[in-house]
Order: sequence, then C-alpha cells, then structure tokens
Amino acid sequence: MIERMKKTVVLASASHKAELLSSLRELGVMHISDMVTKSAALEEMEKKRSEYSSVLQTLRERCGKKAAVSKPECRDFQLVHSSLSALLAEEAELKENLGSMLAERDRIAPLGEFDPASLSSLADSGIVLSIWLGGKKDMEALRKSDTSFIPLSYSGKSMAAAVIGEDIPSGLALTRFKLPSCSLSELDTRIVSARERLKEIDGKIRAAASYMPLYEDALKKEDSEIVFEQVTESVAGDDIVYLTGYIPVSDVDKFIAYAKSESLAYSLSDPGPDDNPPTKVRYKGIVRIVKPVFDILGTVPGYNEYDISSYFLVFFSLFFAMIIGDAGYGIIFILIGLIMQLKTKKCTDINILIYVLGGATVVWGAVTGTWFGSLSILEKLPFLQHLVIPQIANYPELFGLEAEYTQNMLMKFCFMLGTLQLSLGRVINIVTKAKAKDLSLVAEIGWLIDAILIYFLALNLVIGEPFPMKVIAIGVGTGFVLVCLFSAQGPGVPFGTGVKKSLGGFFTTFLDTISCFSNLMSYIRLFAVGMASLAIAQSFNSMGGGMMNGFAAVFGILVIIIGHVLNLVMGILSVVVHGVRLNLLEFSGALGMEWAGYKYEPFRKMVEEKNN
Repeated sequence: MIERMKKTVVLASASHKAELLSSLRELGVMHISDMVTKSAALEEMEKKRSEYSSVLQTLRERCGKKAAVSKPECRDFQLVHSSLSALLAEEAELKENLGSMLAERDRIAPLGEFDPASLSSLADSGIVLSIWLGGKKDMEALRKSDTSFIPLSYSGKSMAAAVIGEDIPSGLALTRFKLPSCSLSELDTRIVSARERLKEIDGKIRAAASYMPLYEDALKKEDSEIVFEQVTESVAGDDIVYLTGYIPVSDVDKFIAYAKSESLAYSLSDPGPDDNPPTKVRYKGIVRIVKPVFDILGTVPGYNEYDISSYFLVFFSLFFAMIIGDAGYGIIFILIGLIMQLKTKKCTDINILIYVLGGATVVWGAVTGTWFGSLSILEKLPFLQHLVIPQIANYPELFGLEAEYTQNMLMKFCFMLGTLQLSLGRVINIVTKAKAKDLSLVAEIGWLIDAILIYFLALNLVIGEPFPMKVIAIGVGTGFVLVCLFSAQGPGVPFGTGVKKSLGGFFTTFLDTISCFSNLMSYIRLFAVGMASLAIAQSFNSMGGGMMNGFAAVFGILVIIIGHVLNLVMGILSVVVHGVRLNLLEFSGALGMEWAGYKYEPFRKMVEEKNN
C-alpha cells in the first residue's frame, strides 16, 4: 500500500537553525521538499565525493576482493587519499606520455638509429639537411633533378632522402620528415623507464587494497554531509526560518512528540491538488519479496497512483514461468536460491523471490511437459507425463494430439491471461471511482466491454475461432460511445461540460480503442518467446546428442551445457524485456498509471559520527 503523507512546515528562530537541522536529522522521518542542489559549497563537496569515488573504483578494479576484512588503522585519511590521488595522476600522465612515445617510435624507427643532435651541429656549420619521404617514382624524379641529396635506408613502402638545403623542386609529392627530439635508443630507454614506473605505481595501488573500507566510509560520510548541506541551503527566512516537507501518517505522533519536546512551531496538513508528495510503499507479507525488482527497475508509482505490487508479483511470476518455460531451468533457479541461502546463512527476500519464480517455472514446465527441452526425459520417466495438461503440451504427439491444436490452445491461454489482466485494471478503476462517486467510471465500464470483446476478436483473427462479428462490432462500438461521453466526467464537473470535454478527445479515444487490440496482442509474446526458448534447447540437445560417440562425447556434453546456459541467460533477458513490460506498460496503462512518483527519502543520519 502507498502510505498517506502529511505536508509539514517547521519554524524556528534563525539563531536555532543548526540545532533544528541536527534534531530533525536525528528524528529521521521528514522528507524535505524542494531541496537546493546547486551552491558553491555543494559543488566543492560533490567534487570531493567524486575524487573519493574515483579512487575507490580504481582500487576495486585493481584489487578485486583482496581488501582487508577489518579496517586498517589510519590516523590521517586525507594524507592517504592525497598520496593515492597523486599516484593515480602520475599514472595517467605516464600512460599518456607512453602512448605518445610509442607512436613516435613507430614513426622514426624505419630510419634506424641516428642522433638528431648531429644534424643540428651540421646546421650550425652551415650545412642544412632536411629529410624527405616519398614513393619510388618521386625519388626517381628527385634523382634526375639538380638537387643534392643522400639516399637513406627506410623500411616499408616509402623511401627516404636527406636533401642538402631546406627546399626540393616543385611538383614532387614528397613529405618532409619532422626530426625527433632524441635518438631511437634514447627513446627506447625512456619507454622502458616509463613502463617500469607504471609497474611500480600499479604495485603501490594494489598494496592500498586495505584502504577500500575507509573509502567506503568516507563516501557515506560525504553523502551525509551533502544531504545536510542541501537541507541547510533549503531553509528559508531571515529572523524566522522554516522548512517544508512531508511526513508519513504513521510517523505523525512521533513527530508531534518531537516538536513538543523541542518547543517548535509546526503545521500539519493534507497534501493539496498542486502538491507532489513523495511515495512510500509499505509492502505487506509475502508481497515484500517483489521490492528488489522495483528497486532494480527504479520505478516508483505516483503518490495518487496505485500500489500494484501484489498484482505484479502474481502476474510477473506467471510471465516468468511461461517465458523461461522449462521445469529443468526452474529447478536450477531453486538450487541457486539454496546455494545463496547456505552461503549467507539466512533466507532473504531475494532468496524467497527466486524460490517463487523457480517454483512457478517448475509447475509450468511440468504441465507443458518441458524438461531441459528433451523429449527423451518425458518418454523415459512416464510419471512426468501424468503431470502434463495435454491441451497445452509441448510434445502433443505423446498424447495423440496435433501440434497445431496445442499451439492454438497456448495462444488462447495467452489471450485469456491478457484479457484477465487488462480487465482487472479496469475493474480496479471502476471500484476506485465508485467509492469517489466519480461518474467517469462509466467510461471504465466502456473500456472493460471493449477489452472483453477484443479478446474474441483476437481469437477469431489469430486462431480462427468463430464468433459473431456483428456482436463484436456492436459491443466495441457501445464501449467506444461510453468512453466518448464519460471519460472527462468527474466529481464537481457538470455533466454537459464533461460530455463536451469527452467528445473533444474523440480522435484520441479512437486511437486508444485500436491500442486495446494491440495491447492484447502483446501477450502473444509469452507464447512466442517460450516456443523460441524450447526450439533453442532442442537444437543444442540435437547438436550435442549427435556427438555422443567415443571421445567426442565430452564435447557433446559441453555443447549441451553451454547451450542451455546461453538459453537460460537469454530467457532471463526476455523476462526483463517482455515480462516486466506487460506489467509496467499494458497493465499499468489500463490502470492509468504513469509511474511518475519519486521515492520517500527522509532527512536522517546516514553514518555514525565519531569524535577523533
């Protein structure tokens, strides 16, 4: 459920500003609204945080899991940070210089070893030499001219010549060779020196792995200070300062007790239509296991939208099972959950979610007769055949059915599932609007009629199941009219005004009605992706099975294992693309949700402050 919020304003004298912020942070229940994010102090703090983050990221990349379990003693963290920052800066400069030196070496190496200083000495004596590069024809033309030059050895397709003087005859496509600043041997020495220093720096950075926990603590502290500074900048007023924000209804009593103890002036009110409170979703019971999914997706419902977490869990589990589609893969998920639980020695919400998704996959795979995409497993273990629902079996020949029939039944099930979910969204809207005495619920009834009749239209068009088209046309037309007349109705809106506004969206309603059909058709992706996964599993089984003779059997087993791993990974990606989409777009669209909310993040202490 989405917890209700109270809009809060806290007032204090300017002289008690610091004490007010410290005590509010200690309380940790008030979400500060409209926090300032730009100031000179904040920019400096963000820069400092970025430096810490950059060093920590480098340590993680270089050192992996080699950091000390316990934090090292460090009396001056800033000294450590300055030292590591200097090393990283030197390393970056050395790498840039090394790249330039290697490019220069590639450029001058074809001329071989020579000392550029000797050419400068000749120039001081009045003999100027310039080196030119060109093709065979141009060098031949140079030889025929009156120009004095000395042929030089040069590897590659080009040729080189040292011309006495600065110029060459016009018309020759020769390129002047820029003299290097040092000889090839000296450049090689510099390259070796740079590489040795880089290796030395890398060793020092790796040796600093034990400081990773200190950097993690420093980042947390910096984050806390940034938030405190943001809140400080957000306080308005001169003699009397005030701060606005939101408090969950469940924490109101706690806040009132705090305000009385601190002798603070405050106000509490319900958010108005122009307010935009944060969203705090309270997950109850088993539904809490879906929270990690929303956290990963970063989706937050608006304050006045629905909490669909319970519906999401049910449908997402089913979509996951249908897309993965294999009972064998479901068992793998369950084993992964068990391994994670044994490793951490506790059963987390993520573990339970994996068990639920794995269990749902096992059930779906069992009723469709799919075990690692193998027909042989189903044939050799007859008891598995008793778990199969023949009408949706992936191996219908075992049950005397045609493949076309079972595939049509699977598609029909997908359409039924889509109609159920989309209709559920409309029913939720109808119930909600009925409670609010909102006449636009009639439009929702129209959408519900359309959703149900479009289901029969889909069956007729896709699998050829007969249904009177006249009934569909009349039903969809009736729903369309209801939407056109009642979509803009609402509490306090005169009926005539609502009708005018509703008719004003005639074209949009027409397009949305067409979208109803496309939304329902989207659910066929569950059938298509599931069948594709089965076909891939069967292909790898066939390839590996053909190698099960002699020494090739080892490679056959590897082909089967690698193939199923790849198929499983692609299945997980498909769940993200398709399974999540059906919930967050099609279903949420039926509910009218835009996921425009932002997370409730109370102003509170993020780290324990220590006095050194």
